[in-house]
Amino acid sequence: MEVCGEADDAVTALQQAESQKPDVALIDISLPGETGIGVIESIKGRWPAVKMLAVSTHDEQTFAGRVLRAGAMGYISKREPLPKIIEAIRRVLQGEVYLSPQMSTNLLYQAAVGRPLDGDPVQALSNRELQVFQLIGEGISTVQIAERLEVSPKTIESHRKVIKTKLNVQTAAELSRRAFQWAQENS
Repeated sequence: MEVCGEADDAVTALQQAESQKPDVALIDISLPGETGIGVIESIKGRWPAVKMLAVSTHDEQTFAGRVLRAGAMGYISKREPLPKIIEAIRRVLQGEVYLSPQMSTNLLYQAAVGRPLDGDPVQALSNRELQVFQLIGEGISTVQIAERLEVSPKTIESHRKVIKTKLNVQTAAELSRRAFQWAQENS
């Protein structure tokens, strides 16, 4: 294996994918700017032959299904030992899906029963709602979230309202507490 490029943000990642045409791309979920999920969707749409493996410190239960739906062929934690990461890369290069055994079981259960094994309501959030929820948990204001995501504050307020409904949360303070707790557990 040979590393043909590196990127610290979404824009550079897409430029590298275009110029290098890698066989496999390792995509971090937490890229500045567009999320890693957005980068996966963009690469899949533009260069469908590029196989992708999401690599992250975030909770696999929350993100593995999302990255697979976006077009990645696997998900692995950065905390895994290097031989395990190399195994994941090789499996993805062979056209196989790579997930931890626990996550594979959870996704099979979800497909069979139609709901996640752990029943976590955060799983019901869309990718953008999850991104807003995570930013709320980091203590970022509505206006700052809007600027970061390049949308209006009204759009963020709309997302907050939907998130509160999906999580059965009544107040903004309760949403902030829940988001903070989730962010602490998933960072």
